[in-house]
Amino acid sequence: MKGFLGSSSGSNVSRGRLIGIGIVIVLIFFVYLTHLFSLQIVNTVIYQKQAKDVSERSDIIPAQRGKIYDRNYDYPLAMNIDSFAIKVTPAKVTDISIDELVEKISKIINVSTDELRRRIPRSTANQYQAVEIVSGVSFENISYISEHIDEFKGVSWSSAPLRYYNMTGSISHILGYTGGITSSELQVLYNQGYSYDSVLGKRGIEKQYDMILRGNNGRRIKTVDVKGRDIDREDLIEPPENGMNLRLTIDKDIQELAEKALGPRKGTVIVLQPSTGEILAMVSYPNYNPNLFSIPGPTNFGVLSLDEDFPFLNRAIQSQYAPASTFKLILTTALLDTEAFDPEQTITCEGELTIGNRTTHCHKQSGHGPLNLREALEQSCNIYFGTAGMEYLGIDNISKYAQYLGLSAITGIDLPGEVSGLIPTQAWKESVFNNSWQMGDTYNASIGQGFVSSTPLQVANEIAMIVNDGMAYKPHLLKEVIDPVSGEVIERIEPEVLRTSPIRYETFQTLKSYMRSVVTDGTSNVVILNKQTEVAAKTGTGQAWGLDENWHSWFASYAPYETDNPEERVVVLTMVEASNDWDWWAPKAADIIYEGIFGDKSYEQVIRDFKKRRVWYAWDIPLEEDLNGGQ
Repeated sequence: MKGFLGSSSGSNVSRGRLIGIGIVIVLIFFVYLTHLFSLQIVNTVIYQKQAKDVSERSDIIPAQRGKIYDRNYDYPLAMNIDSFAIKVTPAKVTDISIDELVEKISKIINVSTDELRRRIPRSTANQYQAVEIVSGVSFENISYISEHIDEFKGVSWSSAPLRYYNMTGSISHILGYTGGITSSELQVLYNQGYSYDSVLGKRGIEKQYDMILRGNNGRRIKTVDVKGRDIDREDLIEPPENGMNLRLTIDKDIQELAEKALGPRKGTVIVLQPSTGEILAMVSYPNYNPNLFSIPGPTNFGVLSLDEDFPFLNRAIQSQYAPASTFKLILTTALLDTEAFDPEQTITCEGELTIGNRTTHCHKQSGHGPLNLREALEQSCNIYFGTAGMEYLGIDNISKYAQYLGLSAITGIDLPGEVSGLIPTQAWKESVFNNSWQMGDTYNASIGQGFVSSTPLQVANEIAMIVNDGMAYKPHLLKEVIDPVSGEVIERIEPEVLRTSPIRYETFQTLKSYMRSVVTDGTSNVVILNKQTEVAAKTGTGQAWGLDENWHSWFASYAPYETDNPEERVVVLTMVEASNDWDWWAPKAADIIYEGIFGDKSYEQVIRDFKKRRVWYAWDIPLEEDLNGGQ
């Protein structure tokens, strides 16, 4: 009986073990079955995508950057020309080393070997993925490489449009230029669709409207094997979306006229339409040729960056100057509007004025004698305005009216890098210098010197505000955004009111009549000699530190003085720095510009006509025919 029972017990244990093992096997089988189902069914899409990503490579098809035109839309100021990018596929480089290949390419395209070599990381030595090492290569260089392709194994090329500027010179400060993206720029712009090989605007309109101009690149998707070698299959192409064209407010003929009128003098010219805020011309000298930065090889970029004349500086919006006697328009406005002083009452100028222990002089050392407000503005008398500022207005009123006319803030023009001027107050001086405001500070401010500073564009917009009886439009350079294929206007920029002032209408009417008297009876009557239009203006001659014999030369003006059509009016602001040889050129340049604009003449035609009329300052202006002996 015991044997029987013992045998039954052992059998039960064995049966239990078998059942347990069976359950484990079933569970394992079930787990594997579930995993297999997941691999083949659930994750199929995921693995297919991963396999596709591994086997596909894409090359960028660059979008054509939009063209930039002047206001007439008949001639591109900036366009694209055919050029090529050279690529190297490291794994295909045979017979010679990559370093030797790069050296051979360097000699052909005149780009340093170090610059080319750094584009090919050492880690890519065995890869079949092509690496772009340089763009902007000419057709001639590509033809040479093609003809000697056996010597350039591993080298390929593709089309890479190159930015080209048909008009250079002063317009470079408006247009700017393009270049490859830097690592710091990429950190900021990565989330906006830019990548390490993006080309973007660096200055001017190219930078301001880069997102509109650049378009969207396309892609050529090709299939490769595990080593990155092309597989003979048809490529999938996603076409690029080209950028939009821009139509600017600039008139290229007026731009050229203004540039030649200023000549090789450090300074600026602004021609502004006060009824819309459109900029017709903006000149800054010295300037640069942006085409130098688009081609591979040595350029003058580094040299220009270190040039003490600052050719990259747009003096119209990025330089601050003492506005000098143009600031007397602010004093005149304040005196008329506050009625703090009877404009017919006179102040006697004896040529000098003592303030505390300091004696200051008028530009006419013998003095102007007794002057009323109109006469003081005509003759630009420092003693009159200094006295009126100190005794009847005070710095608070002066600052307030300067702010009314926009001299205390940027204009918001659609160019990067604009700076603001400075209109001082008592509180400002105390906070900056920890010193109280003095009577001499008020005198200096009253004649546009001392702490007062402004940009030329701010002064031009001040004149526009006077013309418009207290309203200024935001200055702008973009007129329209245009589809390059259909020609449809995608966006049109409408005039935008920048500011209005509480100054009385009668004040502006009187002020404008005074500005006309400056030309007919005042400081500029010997210079404004054009016969095309009547000009109203204010001259300015400002001191500059360290240049006692030279002065900044200003001419802030508008024309026609009287018209039934406000849209034909233009503001012309000319400013010549004291760093030039003194020749009081600002009003002369403006006179040439007015003759050209309203007489529909080129610069050369203006000078020829002036010489025929025996305009005194024109005799010393050489023309090309003069240099060629009249031929």
